[in-house]
Amino acid sequence: MTATLILGGARSGKSAYALECAELAADTRVFIATAEALDEEMAARIAHHRAERHESWQTIEAPVDLADAIAAHGDHDNALLVDCLTLWLSNVVHHERDVEIETAALVAAIENITGNIFLVSNEIGLGLVPETPLGRSFRDAQGRLNQRVAAVCHVVEFIAAGLPIRLKG
Repeated sequence: MTATLILGGARSGKSAYALECAELAADTRVFIATAEALDEEMAARIAHHRAERHESWQTIEAPVDLADAIAAHGDHDNALLVDCLTLWLSNVVHHERDVEIETAALVAAIENITGNIFLVSNEIGLGLVPETPLGRSFRDAQGRLNQRVAAVCHVVEFIAAGLPIRLKG
């Protein structure tokens, strides 16, 4: 099993890179989607990402219960692609679930699978300081989440301008 975390800014090429990596890792592929189509713009983004994937991909919708989805599909024959942890964290906060408990469950799920997993996450701490307390709180939670996931992943890569930079592994 290899766990890979792929970090980067918005529109940096993270998802395309993760898709390419997962397609090389296994013939059986599971895309775990965390986005919810709550408006037309997000629905269009989801449709665009779906169109980028080959028809061989199985798609699982897991906007909140990500640890369960990983546990259910993380066997040795599969390559899982989770896109993305930032949207998942936003959903956890929105649904008023305990971020620490959900993060611990996610980390445990990653550690316990036997297949390959590729996790996409935004690195939001490189930009401007958020204007609101909620924004700053979310930025901090995202930073802690990325650190916890990176600690259990074998490989961590940062994507800038579509180019991967290996940080770990």
